[in-house]
Amino acid sequence: QVQVVESGGGLVQAGGSLRLSCIASDLDYDLSAWAWFRQARGNEREGVSCISGSTYTSMYVDSVKGRFTISRDIAESTLNLQMISLQPEDTAIYYCALLTSSLCSSSPSEWVNLRRSGWGQGTQLTVSS
Repeated sequence: QVQVVESGGGLVQAGGSLRLSCIASDLDYDLSAWAWFRQARGNEREGVSCISGSTYTSMYVDSVKGRFTISRDIAESTLNLQMISLQPEDTAIYYCALLTSSLCSSSPSEWVNLRRSGWGQGTQLTVSS
């Protein structure tokens, strides 16, 4: 099973920016879709953003549209999430995952069911008000 490692989390003030990164092991020019998830304390893990492997089409959950940008580097097997205008409600542990499909499902709630890689440790983002 492909393993992933997330990094880049930290403590930022509301309105600030941060960039998360994820790298996968034992992956070579894989065209699977990738997704970012997050889990706030007391909540279920939710899909945040997804990028397809073949068309690079990106999708976002409504709460982050216009503020988060997902990108990937197939050659480097890396995934990134650029976040701006951060809000306290963005506070969560962020996880990345490789999906079984090359395209992103239109429903973020389905992404977690399409996970192909193992869960990493995640990276904590805390946004202070």
